[in-house]
Amino acid sequence: MSMTISEFGRRAGLSIKALRLYDVSGLLPPAEVDADSNYRRYSADQLERAGRISLLRRLGMPLAVITELIDLPDAEAAQRLDRWWATEEAAVAARRESYTWLRTRLVHGNEPDRDYPVHIALRPAQKVATLQIVVDQPNLVTAMGSAEWEIRRHLEEQGATATGEHWVIYPAPVTPDGETAIEVCVPYSGSVEPVGRLTIRMEPEQLMAYAVVIRDDCFFPRIAQAYEAVWAHVSAAGHLLAASPREIYLDSWERLSGSDPFAHVAQPIEG
Repeated sequence: MSMTISEFGRRAGLSIKALRLYDVSGLLPPAEVDADSNYRRYSADQLERAGRISLLRRLGMPLAVITELIDLPDAEAAQRLDRWWATEEAAVAARRESYTWLRTRLVHGNEPDRDYPVHIALRPAQKVATLQIVVDQPNLVTAMGSAEWEIRRHLEEQGATATGEHWVIYPAPVTPDGETAIEVCVPYSGSVEPVGRLTIRMEPEQLMAYAVVIRDDCFFPRIAQAYEAVWAHVSAAGHLLAASPREIYLDSWERLSGSDPFAHVAQPIEG
């Protein structure tokens, strides 16, 4: 059964504009295109794929992620969906906690500052797969999660073993008013070739000053107190900075509870 773009869009719950976009992107090309009129026609067999795309878009999934997910076997697609959804929930949680923090201060006054002891440790040299992304603060958590899982998928495809950690390196502060380049890194073991925008490098052995942050505190502005504690310690001790600050995430958001250690706010220093 062949359908016009209007009929197919109505049955699939997609606009004509969206169907044209999905055609251009290769996500949902029509079954046939008339050579003379350029009219697009779709088959009934394409309705299931279109309905799945429509539902994913209603969830707010970006087209790039849908393109990664849509042709996977169902079991793998479910895993990719779970990973993306966990990132979305982490972003919502971060916004909710920022709102709660601000409202509590407005209603009840300032809460006591968190005490963040600063530790010094020597981290070994590690191979990392990295992506550089450009992002603003409102989209930071979602972009970090997408980049991390893009790296992990590449490592898995090449037979490498990734650690549970991932890092986010900040050469400059990320603000709500403009986009900033950051680097997302996943340490791994094995043999991996770079592809596209993904790069491979050896992160050198580094002396690190860091503070441990629990999962419930890994949102702005509360996490800023951990940064302040690290910078105050580094300055008071007279350490020289060796590289950009970073957040070292110890595990996935969904695998930890709110009071579990979740990240190290870390500053590489000269030995």
